[in-house]
Amino acid sequence: MTKELKQQFTLKITQANKTQLIVILYEMLLAYLDEAESAHENNDRPGFRDGIRKAEGCLKELMASLHFEYEPALNLLQLYLYANRELVRADIRNSKEELSHVRKIIKKLHEAYEIVSRQDHSDPVMANTQAVYAGLTYGKGSLTENLADQGSSRGFRA
Repeated sequence: MTKELKQQFTLKITQANKTQLIVILYEMLLAYLDEAESAHENNDRPGFRDGIRKAEGCLKELMASLHFEYEPALNLLQLYLYANRELVRADIRNSKEELSHVRKIIKKLHEAYEIVSRQDHSDPVMANTQAVYAGLTYGKGSLTENLADQGSSRGFRA
């Protein structure tokens, strides 16, 4: 994952509510699948395995976020477990075919959660984070992000 993409995900995470965090996890998982497929096409076995390992990490985080007091949680768990088995198969077989199975599932879940996240107007999970303002500056086609309140207590509450 590129440094810029990591920064984008970090910024999204700092300003996301619970539902948006799930959407971000799906986006990260899809990015790691892209990374694994790209490595496979370049015959980069360590890169392929690393992409799969990071995608598995996202799946584990999704499984840990399930609330089993709600009915859909068991169905989601079954989908996540299937996706995890497919990632393991892809790694063992050194095949990217299984990654496409995982991608189909995750894309559909991502789309569904994206719709739900638009209806969730709860506060961000993280409090006391820096406010980031992005906008075009006088430079031709450049984007500048300005950080507000760069105090030393950022992220901490006394």
